[in-house]
Amino acid sequence: MEDIQSISDQLGIRRDFVENYGKYMAKVQIGAIGEGTKKGKLILVTAMSPTRYGEGKTTTTIGLSQAFKRAGKSVSISIREPSMGPCFGVKGGATGGGRSKVEPSDRINLLFTGDFPAVSAAHNLLSAMIQNHIYHGNELNINQERIVFPRTIDMNDRSLRNIIVNAGSADNRPITKDSFVITPASEIMAILGFAMDYDDLVKRLSRILVAYTNSGKPVYSSDLKAEGAMASILVDALKPNLVQTTEGVPAFIHTGPFGNIAHGTSSIIAAKIALTHSDYVITEAGFGSDLGAEKFLNMVSREGGLRISAILVVATVRALKSLGSGNDMESIRTGFTNLLHHVSNLKNFGFDPVIALNRFSSDTEEEITEVKNLLMDNHIEFGISEVFLKGGEGAMDLVNILIDKCNNDEIEVKHTYDYEDTINTKIEKIATHIYGVKSVNFQKSALINIKHIEQLGFSHLPICMAKNQYSFSGNDLGQDDNVLNVTSISVSSGAGFLVVYCGEIMTMPGLPKIPAACDITIDSKGNIFNLF
Repeated sequence: MEDIQSISDQLGIRRDFVENYGKYMAKVQIGAIGEGTKKGKLILVTAMSPTRYGEGKTTTTIGLSQAFKRAGKSVSISIREPSMGPCFGVKGGATGGGRSKVEPSDRINLLFTGDFPAVSAAHNLLSAMIQNHIYHGNELNINQERIVFPRTIDMNDRSLRNIIVNAGSADNRPITKDSFVITPASEIMAILGFAMDYDDLVKRLSRILVAYTNSGKPVYSSDLKAEGAMASILVDALKPNLVQTTEGVPAFIHTGPFGNIAHGTSSIIAAKIALTHSDYVITEAGFGSDLGAEKFLNMVSREGGLRISAILVVATVRALKSLGSGNDMESIRTGFTNLLHHVSNLKNFGFDPVIALNRFSSDTEEEITEVKNLLMDNHIEFGISEVFLKGGEGAMDLVNILIDKCNNDEIEVKHTYDYEDTINTKIEKIATHIYGVKSVNFQKSALINIKHIEQLGFSHLPICMAKNQYSFSGNDLGQDDNVLNVTSISVSSGAGFLVVYCGEIMTMPGLPKIPAACDITIDSKGNIFNLF
């Protein structure tokens, strides 16, 4: 690895804007946005519907940036911070792999520069202040059965999904129900990703809906005077982190909202700093295009004024076979309809997407040829990605294709819905236009939520869909894919969106029977093994 100062020098960031965290990591002050003079082209990396282990979207993003560097281009990436929960669960780390990683990967996958602990601390401070207010007389007349702001922890722990607090002596009463969400699902994480500066951070923190009074009136964090203290915890966390890829490409890694239960992209601030200091910026959105890309196009880029020049869709033979429910050539052809659906969705947004066929060592030449033929038959541009094995060299075919896309006039995104649409209409448009379902089943609880949200005056907010990532409808593969089941809707008034929960989506994952954590260890020198 190069010294982090030389990485920031590549970008032309003034040294007084760079705060070193050791030799290989740094924080970049948000004032760097105004210092940059470039007008970078933004390339969004998304994917087809994934398998449970992912299809290599982050690895492709990193490897592609290295290919741009090999082609002599000024490039950087802007990606999310990993959550520790999945690192110790099934999926493992989220820093790429092979010859296309961000480094120091072990530090990034664990506590990094402390952003996740800061988000957790700010979140739990507000939770504590709610309970403390009730304990000391409850001047706001908070209904303890209608507290809507949970607690958080950055760990997969299903036992915390529903808990009882204040159990014990009489001093701890009243006994109430509570819950935890994983830190990537925290509204504070979303706020950090959307905040434009410190003033905006405080403003968003002040308007978090936390509870209702006994008479049904909303209670906000500002009523508890919590926003200042929360912002003070997040002062450093608002600054994007700067590290490097395996081949020395500058990498901004900042905020970590999940793609299936949150908006799934890195921060707007990180993207803006990258775009003002690089000619090309490659970013990614969580899971398939129906989740991360949909939210990026309908919500994140809209909110941040980010213009997108090209979109790359990561596909794999493994995912095609899985979606085709088999392990032969026919399953590839059947599963290919899923990839076509993603391509069609992105075309409807106004883009002509490029496919990155991420090659695995288990893929046969016959299988790769079959996918190539299917892509050519459908007039879809593509390139083979072998960045895990070859680094930037493994994505050179994609560079010229994407540069050509970026050289076209800036694309005006054709949004799926208008903010002025009703809540029901926005959800139905996403469901029918993006997921391809025939109808939406609003459960009674969701209809009650919608009516209440309208009364609060939040019906104009954009939609953040929370659903299972493995199928368009969120239903298990093989089940009815024609109906989207909406179970409930919550307000993230600080972040500025509505979260629509579909099916049995969980905001607190659990660990598998044999977690990845069982194999992780260190040696006598403190080197970490088996984290990935």
